[in-house]
This record gives sequence, C-alpha cells and structure tokens, in this order.
Amino acid sequence: MPARERVLFLHSMIQSSTLTFFRQLRKNNHKTWFDAHRAQYEAARKNIEDFLQAVIDKHGKKDPDIAGLTAKSCLYRINRDIRFSKDKTPYKTHQAAGITKGGKKSPLAGYYVHIEPDGKTMVAGGIWMPEAANLKKIRQEIDYCYDEFNKIVTAKKFVNQFGGLYRGEDVSLVKVPQGFEKDNPAAEYLKFKSWLASREFSDADVTSKDFLKKVTDAFETMQPFLQFLNRPLEHD
Repeated sequence: MPARERVLFLHSMIQSSTLTFFRQLRKNNHKTWFDAHRAQYEAARKNIEDFLQAVIDKHGKKDPDIAGLTAKSCLYRINRDIRFSKDKTPYKTHQAAGITKGGKKSPLAGYYVHIEPDGKTMVAGGIWMPEAANLKKIRQEIDYCYDEFNKIVTAKKFVNQFGGLYRGEDVSLVKVPQGFEKDNPAAEYLKFKSWLASREFSDADVTSKDFLKKVTDAFETMQPFLQFLNRPLEHD
C-alpha cells in the first residue's frame, strides 16, 4: 500500500491507544492526571476527529444535510458540567459527536457517535426532547403519515441494525397526548417525547478496519428516519 494511502487508511481507523486512554481516564478522573496526560488525550481526540471526518465525507455523499460539516465542529467537550451534579469528576470518559444539519446544537434530528471502551461505543440518531412546538409538529406528522413512519421504523434493515426504536420510560408518556384519540393507530409513537434508535459496538469492532463501513451503514439505515423527523421542522 502506498504511503499516502496507508496514512489515509490509518486516519479512518480508531486506534486501540484511543480506547486505552479513556479506560485509564475512568480510573484517574482528576485534573492532575489529565494535565499530565494531555498529550495522550489530544492524540485520542485527533484520532476520533479524523475518523469522524472520514464518516462525514463518506456518508455526506448520500446525505447532503451533513455534507460539508467538519468533525471538529461536531465534537462535544470532554469537560463535564458539574454545577448541579453530585458526581464531581471533571471529565467525561468518552468522546462524542453530534452530526446534525446546522451543527451539534441544532434543534433538528441528527446522527450521534459515542466512542467509549469496554463495549460502550454507540452509534445513534433521532431527536431528544424537542421543544414543545417541535414536539407537536413531529407528533402531527406521525399522525398524518403513520403508515410511512411505521414502515421506516419496522423495516427489516432498521430492526436488524437498531432493534427498533428506543422505548425507555424516560422517552414515553403513559397516555396518548391531548389532542389525539386513544385508539389512534399511531398512538404508540405519539406517546413518545423523544424518538431515538441506537446500537452498540464491541472494542474489537471499534478498532477493526471495517468500523468505518459499519458506522456509515448505520447512518444510511438511519437516514430515512431522520428525514421523516426533520420534515415537519423544516417545512411549516
């Protein structure tokens, strides 16, 4: 393999040293240790940034909503917000990114990548707790286009990738929201306050040469779901 191609190939892989850093940080989550190992953190962050840029560049050819985004602008800070938390450890023990049209703080549905050792790496997507006006728009769209939405989230490929939608109690109401009939065919989805799907990867997956393809395959499967959620938010 030519030297330039080898460099590009390595940049599109998560290195085992990146996972090792976060594993060590979990055991030494304090400023003194972090400052002493800042060079290792910068290397790990750069490795993840390069990988995510490869993901964006590849999937951006299929999803124009993320084409042109930079991985650097999508990455979240490693510092935790400890102001209102009983847990005062200063750093997250993972690196995450929100890859969304308009940037990571956009109110739109988007992709999410979370790199963390010991089988906690995750690729996800959807929309988390949208504001009231957007929540109402999404529910209305699901009500109007129930067959289309149901077909997307029950498709064989979607279920194989993500196991279907996330159904935790933290994202769903007990009753159908006001304004919709209890026997509405879409009632199950109308109860949701967030619409999310995710899958986890082993460390062996994360450091394999196939991980880039696995992530972009997951993004491709996720794309129709995100497009549906964003449709009412972008077109009043």
